[in-house]
Amino acid sequence: MSSEVAQTESNPIKACTVSRDVQKFDLLIEDMEAALGESWGDLGFAEALAFFGQPEAESLEFVALAIDEHDEDNLVLMGEIITQAKSRNIQVILIAEDVTPASLHQLLRKGADEFVPYPLPEKELQSAIERLQRPDSEPETQEQTTPRLKSGSSKEGALIVVHGLAGGTGATTLAVNLAWELASIQSEEAVSVCLVDLDLQYGSISTYLDLPRRDAVYEMLSDTENMDEEIFGQALLSFEDKLQVLTAPADMLPLDIVGPEDVERVIEMARSHFDYVVVDMPSTLVSWSETVLQAAHVYFAMLELEMRSAQNALRLKRALQAEDLPFNKLRFALNRAPKFTDLSGKSRIKRMAESLGISIDLQLPDGGKQVTQGGDHGLPLATSSPKNPLRKEISKLAQSLHDLGQNDVKAA
Repeated sequence: MSSEVAQTESNPIKACTVSRDVQKFDLLIEDMEAALGESWGDLGFAEALAFFGQPEAESLEFVALAIDEHDEDNLVLMGEIITQAKSRNIQVILIAEDVTPASLHQLLRKGADEFVPYPLPEKELQSAIERLQRPDSEPETQEQTTPRLKSGSSKEGALIVVHGLAGGTGATTLAVNLAWELASIQSEEAVSVCLVDLDLQYGSISTYLDLPRRDAVYEMLSDTENMDEEIFGQALLSFEDKLQVLTAPADMLPLDIVGPEDVERVIEMARSHFDYVVVDMPSTLVSWSETVLQAAHVYFAMLELEMRSAQNALRLKRALQAEDLPFNKLRFALNRAPKFTDLSGKSRIKRMAESLGISIDLQLPDGGKQVTQGGDHGLPLATSSPKNPLRKEISKLAQSLHDLGQNDVKAA
């Protein structure tokens, strides 16, 4: 690392880290050295503002502004650093650890060009630098991010549904990461996956994948009778060119703005174009819940080892059985399950299942703080924390579902 900002004329400084203490970001130091060798320096926050006005700063191409939760009290100063850098045509990469989404949003609005979470995903800093250096570095247009669907496609994709029985049970986390793992499966033929957010009021899939919400979603849902491949495709967004996503609408809408026929049309359109359709449901039962339940190949009901989830599971069981709906179609998934060595926890799971008269088919480990960080940074766990125990379990689940589907195709 270059500990001094001043450089010789033959070796001008190309970039700087700006932080309270760069030693707290050791992975950033390693990545900067890998990308720039000795052509970079490090500055404190106050030093950066002073340095921008010096002749040595004229060769600066970008600064990497590294912050953590302790810096959120100085957002005004952070914003001024970004503003001063941009006024001198110096690009800004924002490196953030444990920073709230509101703070990130504020700094990005100030003009930061790129955002990379810390700990840095492998080669992500280098990718960000390369994006800054492209002469045509512009936001993707709608045509670039909208998938083109083939007219007349006749696939019969598997419908996988995730339904949280209480707030915070991890339903959206499972839906997002399961969809990404399915899209990432290595197979002879590319696997196409569509992730659909049917939580029309509080759906957060767009946040978990850092995608914008399009007005086209509301327009499509408002007139599904006239929906075709082009209209449906315009409502979708592509994530990393591997996963197609139908986000919740931009505005908070009543859940009954769509009816069973509308939801059925959307699901059938998605299934006809993708191998897998993963749906994130609202926790509330609505008029079209039965439509999704009847169409689902796998319906995960997410709960936790707590009284709240147990009571809601019992109420859902009674509601479905009262309407003679296929309650046995539900596959109960326990999030934040006790570890294998926690015998007391295992006993509690058994008693809970017996008292509710259900079978808990899937037990997911607690992914810890990394799950929240991944969601805040808009990245799947496979990208942000590939060794996370929850990610590993979801990866196994995706592979088992894919293998099951392949076996069914061969049997047919």
